[in-house]
Amino acid sequence: MVPRTDRDLHIDTQFNHLVRTQQDVWRVFRVMAEFVEGFSTLSKLGPCVSIFGSARIQPGTHFYRLAKTVAKEFVRAGYGIISGGGPGIMEAANRGAREAAGDSVGINIDLPFEQKANEYVDPDKLITFRHFYVRKVMFIKYAQGFIVMPGGFGTLDEFFEATTLIQTKKIHPFPVVLMGREYWSGLIDWFKTKALSDGMISKKDLELFSITDDPKEAVSIVKRFYKKEEHGPNF
Repeated sequence: MVPRTDRDLHIDTQFNHLVRTQQDVWRVFRVMAEFVEGFSTLSKLGPCVSIFGSARIQPGTHFYRLAKTVAKEFVRAGYGIISGGGPGIMEAANRGAREAAGDSVGINIDLPFEQKANEYVDPDKLITFRHFYVRKVMFIKYAQGFIVMPGGFGTLDEFFEATTLIQTKKIHPFPVVLMGREYWSGLIDWFKTKALSDGMISKKDLELFSITDDPKEAVSIVKRFYKKEEHGPNF
């Protein structure tokens, strides 16, 4: 076996670097394609709200029924419904939109588990993304409000993403509504007794979102906001 020289190792390093660079370049094009598909589909919609919540909520449970009712109330108020397109709260939101004859949009994500598109999304309004960050842009850009039902890490991620962007004035403000006082009460208490008292947030930051158990109140919060603002993309 011929010993490898420093020149051989240098060539291998350069080759590997080139391969990684080419892979990254093609990844950029794939990401761009997802943005183009999302923008071209969602830009055709009228006013919509995004409804978030756990994929693990089962049909027939309280929060499933609540999400369905919320979706129906928003459709009756003239809004389409955007969800993550999967099961649980997302399914309930799309189901409510379908039953109320409103636009039912699914912004799905390709995952190895849990996330299969639900049957209540309008076929021409289902988009499946590979990249979470592209998907999050679509939720935020085209939603006139965020309705945040009980959920886990993904739901919290969307809630904090929205409030952070509004707080830092990176996007046009829009209503963010937490639904389920009992579920969210521990988080709200922590905001007030720890984050606020330690100076990590300001008192004004607590005004970035509302909380309610009433679907009609959630609709009223969004409608009151748009008495002073125009509907449209948030950036």
